[in-house]
Amino acid sequence: MKTILLIEDDTTLRENTAELLELSNFRVITAPNGRIGIDKVKEHLPDLIVCDILMPEVDGYGVLESISNNPGTSHIPFIFLSAKTEHKEVRKGMNLGADDYISKPFEEEELISAIESRLAKAEIVFKVLPINKRNDGKNGDSILRNLNELKSFFEDNGDILNFSKGDLIYKEGARSNKIYLILEGVVKSYKMNGNGKELITALYKADDFLGFTSFAKSIIYQESVMAVEDVQVAEISKKVLKEIIGNNKEVSVEILNLLSDNISDIKKQLLQMAYGSVRKKTAKTILQFAKILDKKPEDAIKISRYDLASVAGIATESLIRTLSGFKKKGLIKIEGRNIRILDLEKLNAIE
Repeated sequence: MKTILLIEDDTTLRENTAELLELSNFRVITAPNGRIGIDKVKEHLPDLIVCDILMPEVDGYGVLESISNNPGTSHIPFIFLSAKTEHKEVRKGMNLGADDYISKPFEEEELISAIESRLAKAEIVFKVLPINKRNDGKNGDSILRNLNELKSFFEDNGDILNFSKGDLIYKEGARSNKIYLILEGVVKSYKMNGNGKELITALYKADDFLGFTSFAKSIIYQESVMAVEDVQVAEISKKVLKEIIGNNKEVSVEILNLLSDNISDIKKQLLQMAYGSVRKKTAKTILQFAKILDKKPEDAIKISRYDLASVAGIATESLIRTLSGFKKKGLIKIEGRNIRILDLEKLNAIE
């Protein structure tokens, strides 16, 4: 029988929810506030925690931070209970490392389904680790042998999230507790300078990872990531990925190679922005967007002039003038907001 710790300061809701969980064949431990809840986590090591956000003494965020910072409890699935008026706080909770949230008032089936799903996922994820540890570095088969299998793990076991064009996936300054794999669509990462101007640092497409930061601690994201078009991603917690990497040497080496390649690409982009002519920057950026968006030369590229200028590292006015020159020379065709490449070879040869 699985043990659920329910932390809720509303007495009636706490008692009713505890009864519901017991009727669903869970062993239930309750706590009326976050401080007592933290003590009961250490005492009972529950299989899952359901926790309110707004509570006296220690709120839900404090509870989550406490268990996340303790190696003995950081693996426990954590579900927030959130009043509808707190929806603006939900993303904060997920950024801190919560696995899910349920809006109050909730349907009984919704809560039970979320708990069962989290428990099942935790069992799948953490069964991987003891098996690998028993290999003791010998030549036995590991569960995840390469980067492709890691991506399959994301898709099969991660949370699937959908974002519309213009939605933030994560924001600069938020705590980095999640790693993402893009399943569909294109996103951009960017920073804002002191004048409020956006500088796009990279573009990512389906099959790319997002959110890699230090695995040693929950540092903040150094940039924001936004959907350029409708996007679907799979996310898992950084603590799970850290365990997987620690027990799969082949995967850890491939991730190091991936990060090294990313750094090389960023260096190339910075050199282009620093030393390339406006014409070359514009041409290379058009080609870069065509590649990321997986467009054939004859296909139209629908991208804002602002985003093109930001990636190229030039003023929007300079970009528009350059595009006009390319159009007159027959290199591209402009159809409203769309750009169609007419002469790929000449565009690629611009210096």
